[in-house]
Amino acid sequence: MPTVSDIRTNHLSLQIRSGVSTLSQNSKKADAVLSNMRLSTYQELEPTARVGRGLSCTNYCIIFAVLFGALLAILETEPTLYDPFRGLFEVAEGVLTILFSVEYAARLWSAADAPGDASSLAKRGRFFISLAGLLDLVVLLAAWAPFFTANLALLRIVRLARIARLAKLGRFSRAAEHLHYAVTTRAYELLLAVSLALILLVAGATALYWAEGTVQPDKFGSIPRALWWSAVTLTTIGYGDVSPVTPLGKFIAVLVAVAGIGLVALPTGILASGFSEAVQRDRKADNQ
Repeated sequence: MPTVSDIRTNHLSLQIRSGVSTLSQNSKKADAVLSNMRLSTYQELEPTARVGRGLSCTNYCIIFAVLFGALLAILETEPTLYDPFRGLFEVAEGVLTILFSVEYAARLWSAADAPGDASSLAKRGRFFISLAGLLDLVVLLAAWAPFFTANLALLRIVRLARIARLAKLGRFSRAAEHLHYAVTTRAYELLLAVSLALILLVAGATALYWAEGTVQPDKFGSIPRALWWSAVTLTTIGYGDVSPVTPLGKFIAVLVAVAGIGLVALPTGILASGFSEAVQRDRKADNQ
């Protein structure tokens, strides 16, 4: 027969097993809740992962915060506005800094639910080194910098860097995706257009150096000096601070100016074609 001691031991063992089983079940439930929360956070923050159409309320709030923060950074450069309301500006920047810190932490945490077979750590690392992740990090560092340094020159740079928050809006826009598609798919044609522009730039400067170098040595006395005129003429800006005076120089200037019109139209047409293709591709995907 089992002794009293054996019965107590068996009872204690059963209690321990029951406790371990309960803890295990609670742990699994907690992991499931945490996993669902992380997935919901990812779908709330990442426009491409959202189940419904359009942006989430969270993303609309982030867009408002980005625009408000950029407006603050612009107004801070005006002393007559910043000096009387310095306290309000600092409080607003502090609130935005906390908000963007929470956003960055949430994006980094929820990046584990991004599509793909990689591990959670690898997906978070991919987000960290991505263009959007690095931009978020730069903006965050610029926001926190005034709390850790009093260097006026650095603070001025940081204040201007805060305007870079506007670039965060790119992740919420389909137009930005279309533009990225247009640039990447038409990279060869754009490179050809840029190469042609450099050739025309140097050719125009060389021609004016040959025609006007002895007449206006201070403006066209060398090819590097003539490059300024060639650049503003090819881009159809034409400041008028430098201009040829000889008949030959004026004739060359007309040719360069006409070439500049075509040069501006060339990359515009290439990008328009790529952008149109991206829009049509998106519409086909939506219809399917």
